[in-house]
Amino acid sequence: MRKGVAVSPGVAVGTAYCIDEIFVDHDAKQLAEDEVASELALYETARDKVAAELHNLEQKVTAQVGEAAGRIFAVHASILADPAFTKRIRNWIGDEKVTAAAALQRLLNDYASLFARTKDEYLRERFTDIRDVVMRLSAHVSEVLKPQSHVLPGPLIVVTDELLPSQAVTLGNVDVRGIVTQAGSQTSHAAIIARSRGIPAVCGLRGALKHVTTGDTLVVDGREGVVLINPPPETLSAYRKLEREFFHLKDQLAANRDHAAATSDGVALELLANINNAADARAATAMGATGIGLFRTEYLYLTHPTVPDEDEQFQAYSEIIASSPGHRVTIRTLDIGGDKTVPYLGHTHQEANPFLGWRSIRLSFEHPDFFNVQLRAILRAAGAAGEKSGNVRLLFPMITTVEEIHKVRRIVRRAEQQLQREGKPYASVPLGMMLEVPAAAVSIRAMLRVVDFVSVGSNDLVQYLMAADRDNPKVNHLCQPLSPPVLRVLYSVIKACNKAGKPLTLCGEMAGQPRAFVLLLGMGLRSFSMSPAFIPSVKELATHLTAKDAQTILKRALRFSTTAGVKRFMSEQLQQLAPNLALLETT
Repeated sequence: MRKGVAVSPGVAVGTAYCIDEIFVDHDAKQLAEDEVASELALYETARDKVAAELHNLEQKVTAQVGEAAGRIFAVHASILADPAFTKRIRNWIGDEKVTAAAALQRLLNDYASLFARTKDEYLRERFTDIRDVVMRLSAHVSEVLKPQSHVLPGPLIVVTDELLPSQAVTLGNVDVRGIVTQAGSQTSHAAIIARSRGIPAVCGLRGALKHVTTGDTLVVDGREGVVLINPPPETLSAYRKLEREFFHLKDQLAANRDHAAATSDGVALELLANINNAADARAATAMGATGIGLFRTEYLYLTHPTVPDEDEQFQAYSEIIASSPGHRVTIRTLDIGGDKTVPYLGHTHQEANPFLGWRSIRLSFEHPDFFNVQLRAILRAAGAAGEKSGNVRLLFPMITTVEEIHKVRRIVRRAEQQLQREGKPYASVPLGMMLEVPAAAVSIRAMLRVVDFVSVGSNDLVQYLMAADRDNPKVNHLCQPLSPPVLRVLYSVIKACNKAGKPLTLCGEMAGQPRAFVLLLGMGLRSFSMSPAFIPSVKELATHLTAKDAQTILKRALRFSTTAGVKRFMSEQLQQLAPNLALLETT
């Protein structure tokens, strides 16, 4: 039994499928003599495709961001074209008869050892460029999470260091029942993706790839953060029973998708969905969401082979609007930085404090032309929605000061004027701020005078309030949404928004957590945005309590001075309100 961080509730039993961050083939398979030519051809084809990708990236990034950013990909192209680089790969395939994937992994390991010995920061950063080129080549020669890439029996439990967005896109094509990652936290990519699909998951399991082998039988308990490796028959039988109960409960709850969301005393609620793509939007409809409270546009950039231009973005946003429940969508502009980076904006992990640094709206301000492309695409998509355009809202991340909101409004107005001059249809949309920074929470009343609506991003707000990096295993235990300071700040924000009559939605992960939902309801929050898979359970929970019940529970919870006290009290309350939902809560 191994203990990690519980990030997506439920229980799953399946066969382990281990994938490396970059490579699937951990063992260097020996090629037969008649396989060498085809493997060399595979590598050459991959090399040609990557060369074309890099050429397109250089042109697009130069046009949208500038020459300095475009030169990044010229450097990558020169690495790819280096005769010594390709010669080593060809020799290993031809002489030692290893696969192209194994040769690439060996090459990267060699470079890693070489660069690890240098203290020159510039040279160390060059390794990042080499790694990027090798990753691109690897994507074309390796079978990562594709149905035909394995012959493993039954449902799979994916075990990896960190689930990358590019890998996550393919999850829908495979019968994945559980996810285990060595890195990550409650708010990592893997956690968000797992919750959006209702997949039990455990993150932060150190040494998982050392202890687990592909083909092992695994149990993933996403409630307790526990993973069992090849458990004995009695234990396996008990967890299979829990797994059946989990799926039965999910099926039962899914039946309420056509019911209006309301408390038992008739207080209407708005249950929205957080999504990354059009598939998530369709899942939100299937789960009974009444709209999309947060569309994370960065996944469009993170999973795009090059840089999405204005027309590509326009098509993507139009598809999201068309696929969303009631065509209601709040579109957040690019939220890159912290744990999500794209090289063509010159952004790297070299910052000492990336979550407090050059990210989100700050990065967009520094690349006005790049920012303008996204804004134009969103405004055009809203205009193309016709009479439904009033259901589209524009949300800006990491707003810290009132001055930033004024600047956003000027930039949006310029984009509208451009489209008007060009005769391109567009729609003016409500402009909102993502409340994630404590400074914005403190000055909420001033903020409310210049925004149309507010969305609370509790994931970042919690880590900033607690001064603890949520992805750092040494301190992420401090990132607790049920901690008394967090609850008090949220309560003050909710009261201020309600008093000003400004729409407020909480779209952090705590919106879908049963214990937190009860407290937020007691604070007066009526609009919640969450992973689509959580909507049925929250809707069910709402039917078990009144608004007055929630207020009473909140008053009692606020008397506790410790997070442990609040969690223990709320677990007791949840057990009394809806004991069947305990399977859907994490510790």
